[in-house]
Amino acid sequence: MSGDDDSGGWQLTESDPGVFTELLKSLGVPMIVDDLYSLDPETLASLQPLHALIFLFKWIPSSTESTAGQYDPEFPGFFAHQVVNNACATLAVLNALGNIPSLQTGPQLAELSSFTAGMDPQMRGMAITSADWLREAHNALSPPSAVSLDGLGLPKKSEDAYHFVVYLPIMGAVYELDGLKEYPVRHGSYEEGGEGWLSTAREVIENRIATYPAGALEFSLLALRDDPIPSLQTRLQEYQSSGNSAAAAEVISSISNENSKRQRWAFENSLRKHNHLGLIHALLVALAKGGKLSSAQEQAKTITKERIEKKKAAGEDMDED
Repeated sequence: MSGDDDSGGWQLTESDPGVFTELLKSLGVPMIVDDLYSLDPETLASLQPLHALIFLFKWIPSSTESTAGQYDPEFPGFFAHQVVNNACATLAVLNALGNIPSLQTGPQLAELSSFTAGMDPQMRGMAITSADWLREAHNALSPPSAVSLDGLGLPKKSEDAYHFVVYLPIMGAVYELDGLKEYPVRHGSYEEGGEGWLSTAREVIENRIATYPAGALEFSLLALRDDPIPSLQTRLQEYQSSGNSAAAAEVISSISNENSKRQRWAFENSLRKHNHLGLIHALLVALAKGGKLSSAQEQAKTITKERIEKKKAAGEDMDED
């Protein structure tokens, strides 16, 4: 959950696949995170192996807590409470990673996992958010604050708070791991055949989305999955060895798309690490002097409106699915 107080030095992060994938890289985990605009079986199948779903939603303190599922006080897996604000994105990722069997991780995460073994969720959350290296990795992908209004005597506006939770299969059941809840929430068992755990997770998430007004954009969904590039490269070698040029060309196209996506993520993450306020100011001054500021403003409004409509349409498609 985001907020200004009790952050313990943790900064806000975006619900962006490039941000989460870079965090996984810093943790030494060979996985990526992708945007998920639909819960239909075809979309989910294209992302397999899929290990967890990361759900972002608008958090309302006065709202009645969902009664879906059942608390599991005897949960034997990895679960940590959120004890500081702004850490929920990284905490959601760690709550997922801690319950994926035989997971490859970097030495720092392995040491942290070993250190927190046997701790209760509250102590585990405190240990995690006290790890300087983890906080630094988290904050490295937070957009810099462009300008401070402190000391100007302006009235403070309350901002919407958003919160990350994860859904994933653990010991034959779908669990919801929410660091703000006392215990993990068990949403029922699933059958191994067919879609497996994703069928149950879809029903739970769709029911949760249905509690929002139609067309609401107060949530997003991300998929934690294996990095597809190694398996694609293996398939490419097999097709090339067998002389299947058509299949090889298709795989080459998929690899190219994945590499282009990584390049875009790297560029966007580099922008997050720099404060561009000076550059923006200089550009606005130049446009104003050239008499082009008004037209640029109208063009920006049009582009923003198109993006909002596109995202709204994507949300409606998810509702329909």
